[in-house]
Amino acid sequence: MTEQQALWSVNETTSIKSYTLINFRKIPQIQQMSEETQFQMEVVGNVLPFKTNNYVVEQLIDWDNIPNDPMYVLTFPQKGMLIPEHYDKMASTLRSGADKKEIARVANDIRLQLNPHPAGQMELNVPQLKDGTKLYGMQHKYDETCLFFPSQSQTCHAYCTFCFRWPQFVGMDEMKFAMREGEQLVQYLKEHPEITDVLFTGGDPMIMKASMFSAYTDTLLDAKLPNLKTIRIGTKAISYWPYKFLTDSDADETLKNFEKIVKSGTHLAIMAHFNHLVELSTDPIKEAVKRVRKTGAQIRTQSPLLAHINDDSNMWAKMWQKQVSLGCIPYYMFVVRDTGAQHYFGVPLVKAEKIFRSAFRQVSGLARTVRGPSMSATPGKVHVLGVSEINGQKVIVLQLLQGRESEWVGIPFFAKYDENAIWLDDLEPAFGEKFFFDDEFKAKYKH
Repeated sequence: MTEQQALWSVNETTSIKSYTLINFRKIPQIQQMSEETQFQMEVVGNVLPFKTNNYVVEQLIDWDNIPNDPMYVLTFPQKGMLIPEHYDKMASTLRSGADKKEIARVANDIRLQLNPHPAGQMELNVPQLKDGTKLYGMQHKYDETCLFFPSQSQTCHAYCTFCFRWPQFVGMDEMKFAMREGEQLVQYLKEHPEITDVLFTGGDPMIMKASMFSAYTDTLLDAKLPNLKTIRIGTKAISYWPYKFLTDSDADETLKNFEKIVKSGTHLAIMAHFNHLVELSTDPIKEAVKRVRKTGAQIRTQSPLLAHINDDSNMWAKMWQKQVSLGCIPYYMFVVRDTGAQHYFGVPLVKAEKIFRSAFRQVSGLARTVRGPSMSATPGKVHVLGVSEINGQKVIVLQLLQGRESEWVGIPFFAKYDENAIWLDDLEPAFGEKFFFDDEFKAKYKH
C-alpha cells in the first residue's frame, strides 16, 4: 500500500458497492421514501439503465434536498424520464406480475422508440478495413478522430440518467459498440493517416483493470504510428469513483500507464465529465485530479446542459472557475442529444445559448476555452452562436465545429428563430429551403 492509499483508507471506506434495480431498496435513504416513489424508480429503471454506488450516495447527493437534488436526478430514475404512454405501459407490465422475458420484451419495444443510436452512429459511423472487415467496436465520423469501444469498458461506476449511450447498458446486444482486437484498431490507423486522435470510450474505459487498459494502449504505442498524436480517454470515473486513482488495487498501475503514454511523446487527454459543481467539491475528487495531472495527462472537462440538473448560468460559471483552479481545461457545453429522456432533460437552443453566454461573461480568459452550446448532430457538431436579425428577420446563427466534411467547418449559417427548438431537426433554414451542407450530406450519407 502506498502512502497515498494509506492516507485515504484510514479515513474512508473505499471499496465500491454498486446499487442497481436488484438492491437499490436497501439504501437507507431510499427506504425512507414512499413505496410509490420506489415503484416509479423500478418502472423507469427497467427501461433506462440504472446503476449508482456508495460514493455517489454518501458523498455527492444531498438527501435533505430530495427530489430536487441535482446529483439525485443525475443518478436515480425519475418518473418524468419516460413519457406517460411508455411509463404506463411498463408500470402495468410490472403490476401484472409478468415474467422477466415479458418485461424485457416490453422494455425493448419502448427502447426502440427512443432513437437508441442518434446521429447515424450505426449507419454512418462504423468504419471498415480495406479488406471489407466492418469494425463494430469503432466509430469514425470526423477525419482526425477515431472512437474505440473496448469490449471490457461497456459499463461505468455509475450511470447518468441522461446518457446518450444508454443502449450499451441495457442488454441490447445488436446495439452495442464493442471490439476486443486492438490490432484491428492499429491496422485501421495505418490505413487512415488522417487520424491523429484515438478516443477510448464506452461505457467508461476506466472501469477496466489497469492491466487490461494498458494492453490496448501498449498495442498502440508499440505500433509507433507516425500519425497518432493524442490518446483521449472519455471518463466519468474522476467524479463517480475517484478512488480509481487513489486507493483501488490498480490505482498506481493506472497512473504509471498514464505516465508511460506521456513519456512516449503521445499527448494524453482525459475527457472528464462533470455535470455539476458539487462533483468538484469533495477531497477525493480534488486529490484524484491532482494525481492524474501529476502523470503529465491533461484533463479537459465537458457536460451537456441539463434541465433539472444544471440549467443555471451562475452554476456553470462557478463550475468552470473551479475546474480551472484545479488545473483542468473547460472544453464543451453540449446540447442533450435526441435520444432517451431528451424530453425531460432538453433545454431549448435559444435558452441554452443565453445560459452559455451569461456564464461565459462571468469567467476569465482561462475558462473561456469552453465552447458551446454544441449539438452532436448527424452532419457534425453544430455550434449555436446566438440570435441575430438579418433584413428584419430574427434568426439563430449556427456553425459547424466539426463536420463529416471538413470543408463545412466554420461557415456561419442561419435558422429561422424558434424559441422552442431543442435540436437541429427542429430548425428550419432561414433563407431558402435548405442549409448549405444539405445537398452534399444527402448525396453522400443518406442512402
